[in-house]
Formats: sequence, C-alpha cells, structure tokens
Amino acid sequence: MKILTVYFSRKGNNYCNGRVCFLERGNTDIASEAVQRAAGGDRFEIVPDKTYPSNYYACTVEAQAELRLSRKVPVKAYKDDLETYDLVFIGYPNWWGTFPMAVRTFLAHYDWTGKTVAPFCTNEGSGLGRSERDLTKVCAGARLLPGLAIHGAEVQDKEAAIAAWARRCVNETEEP
Repeated sequence: MKILTVYFSRKGNNYCNGRVCFLERGNTDIASEAVQRAAGGDRFEIVPDKTYPSNYYACTVEAQAELRLSRKVPVKAYKDDLETYDLVFIGYPNWWGTFPMAVRTFLAHYDWTGKTVAPFCTNEGSGLGRSERDLTKVCAGARLLPGLAIHGAEVQDKEAAIAAWARRCVNETEEP
C-alpha cells in the first residue's frame, strides 16, 4: 500500500491558548511529521501561491473572505503522482470551521475515486468543524475515515495519540 501525507500549515503568528503567539513551525506541519513517522510513506506540503499577512488577525480576515466568496487560492505545486497512492492523510488548520481554501484548490485538482482519505486538523477549540462534510464533497468518490482533531497548542505533546490514530487508519485501509 502506498501512503501520502499532504498538509497545509501556517508558521509565524498564530492563536495559542487564547493569545497570539509566534510559531517557528506550524502546528499542522508538526502533526503531519508525526503522521508520516507512524504511517510511513511520503509527505507533501500544500503551499499557496500567495503570502498571507503576517499579522494573525489580518490573516483571519483574509481567510474568512476567501471562504465566504469560495475564492480559489492557487497553490505553487501539485503532487504529480497522487493517483498512485492508496491512503492519503490530509492535514490542515481549522480556519473558520473547515480547511483553508488553498487546501480546497489542491484537493479539487484530483480524482479521488477509489482512494482512502484520512483527515487531521489542528485547532484551538473548534475541532474538525464541518471539514469532514466538506471533504466528502471535494474528494467525491473517496472513502473517508474518521478524522483527528488536535489542539494546536498541545501538538508537541500529542505524538503518541497522533501515531495511534495514523496506525488505525493504515490498518483500516489494509483490511479487505
């Protein structure tokens, strides 16, 4: 079985336990690394072909406008051989109740028929929001496994829980 972990992450100014803090690495980046260590396979970062404001609050205003307007956010690159993967972990921060529009752009580029998708998101209290429901639309034809919500401020301490979830996803995908 071939496994891929794709993710979008934001480093810099982020919301952490009720205040804005600076992150050297984005929480979803850290979580995606834990998923890959546990599940194996390859890892690919979704990078928007734009720069979001460094100010956390300005970024949230822009992200909300993108979502409200269903704005396509171009990405710098696509994974050329995504069709060769059986299980795709999809990681993202929860922005306004779902995944960022750059993730939507990336996902909409592919035919998901016959794939298994396992979503995970970092958040500061909103869990997966409606992202699983939104994934069933943009990844039409895929089998969606139950997702994992990770409190972003605690991601460094959640490697064991992330690994256990990732291994369950691999086991579920291997079962006939």
